[in-house]
Amino acid sequence: MSPSHKLLFNVTNFIQEKKTTYTTISDKIWANPELHFKEKYAVSVMEEALKAEGFAVEKNVANLETAIMGSFGSGSTVIAFLGEYDALPLLSQEGGKAEYCPVEENGSGHGCGHNLLGTGAFAAAVAAKEYVENTNAPFTIRFYGCPAEENGSGKAYMAKQGVFDDVDMAISWHPMTNNATMHMTSLANYAATFKFTGKSAHAAAAPHLGRSALDAVELMNVGVNYLREHIIQEARIHYAVVNSGGTSPNVVQPYAEVSYLIRAPKKQQVVDIHKRVQKIAQGAALMTETTFEEHFEGAASDLIPNTTLAKVMQQQFDEAASLQFSEEDFAFAEQIYQSLDDESKDSAYANLSPEQKRLVGNKRLNELVSPLSAERILYGSTDVGDVSWKSPTVQCTTAGLVLGTPLHTWQVVAVGNTPIGHKGMLYAADIMARTAIACMENPIIIEEAKQELKTRLNGEKYVSLIPEK
Repeated sequence: MSPSHKLLFNVTNFIQEKKTTYTTISDKIWANPELHFKEKYAVSVMEEALKAEGFAVEKNVANLETAIMGSFGSGSTVIAFLGEYDALPLLSQEGGKAEYCPVEENGSGHGCGHNLLGTGAFAAAVAAKEYVENTNAPFTIRFYGCPAEENGSGKAYMAKQGVFDDVDMAISWHPMTNNATMHMTSLANYAATFKFTGKSAHAAAAPHLGRSALDAVELMNVGVNYLREHIIQEARIHYAVVNSGGTSPNVVQPYAEVSYLIRAPKKQQVVDIHKRVQKIAQGAALMTETTFEEHFEGAASDLIPNTTLAKVMQQQFDEAASLQFSEEDFAFAEQIYQSLDDESKDSAYANLSPEQKRLVGNKRLNELVSPLSAERILYGSTDVGDVSWKSPTVQCTTAGLVLGTPLHTWQVVAVGNTPIGHKGMLYAADIMARTAIACMENPIIIEEAKQELKTRLNGEKYVSLIPEK
């Protein structure tokens, strides 16, 4: 980071001065959890916030009702911040409580912290915009509000429509239990629901007249379970029976559905496994004399890491003021930690080095910064992957969660509107904004990052896994 950066603009102070604005935005979205492609309230909050900060706003991006873009500046080099705001089903939980206590029975909740994620990315975009405005730097700053990361892969639709084609670098983050630059790839995925149709009949008096759709679903699941032994080790196949065809065992079920999610390190591997799963569905239909339709649910590309940008982001971690929690934060974190099962507790410190374990001690929040790791694979998926095929992309995690907390749990929701979550969010905003400003002050970094992406792709072009309608 150059001396001029420190003299011209104090990123940390700027973000902290506006922290009430950001925590209010985050808490509004936390209190109104919305599932994938239904985030209308969240988009309205983000639209108001973007306009208040002087961004030009475009709605219905890529023909998605809950996608939004804010833009500031007219420079030819575009720096994008990626935000999310979708929630998860069945994770309703009161904030600030360390025991399971849903606000609404069977309601939704921000079990992956996307209320923090979207707001933190917005706060970073505002800081980067302030820098451009104060210095007349020849850059354009964009904030993308992206729907349906959890289910549906909104960014994949946006990437397919060319939304990120002119972006020169993209920055994002995720609430976690550690403070680190994400130097990793991820699994590509493909999700589809197989809807079987048979024929109902009296299960005792005339079973021979029935054709069971539920039998077809069960046979498909058995077939896919056998398939697992014969695919690459890094691949994953998940399923859920989403419609069992009714509640009466005295009726041959005429209709049943099963949803599948296929993951693998490379997109072509996902495509190949999906074809085999389709054949198993065909076999199940043949065995039961039923028919089926396949409905696409979502897809995401594998994440392309960028070491050039990762090194810049790591430098910001090393130079920025560290994350600091209060005694009250640690006390509440201890209560959340005690609510975890033994297996989660045992894993809480597993990824810390011996020295980090010594420094953290018996605290349940991690204020330390992890060193930049060797490139590794994340056995999960993210639609940020589709953006990374279009533009050099870098992400970080910050400790807005209690050590040991699994994602997609009520414990994540419980801290999502507390100072623990807020501090992690503001810290992430600081790191992301600093990363952008460091690149604006030394634009050759962006060109080197783009060259690295070109080298990694080695001539392979972006192909969306989303099928044509």
